[in-house]
Amino acid sequence: MTLFLITFAVIAVVITIMAIGVIFGRQAIKGSCGGSGGAECVCTEKCDKRKKLEAAAQGLK
Repeated sequence: MTLFLITFAVIAVVITIMAIGVIFGRQAIKGSCGGSGGAECVCTEKCDKRKKLEAAAQGLK
């Protein structure tokens, strides 16, 4: 029962902190494109890390 009460208290504190953030108008969490989703977010070429991962996956097949 003690573990439940501690867990409940921690969750309540986190929710309270998030509510305070909303009240004070903090900006929302945004994605890598800044939350705009506009044309500037469209990748025309894959990054080097993604190319390496795909090459490694092809090598395993």
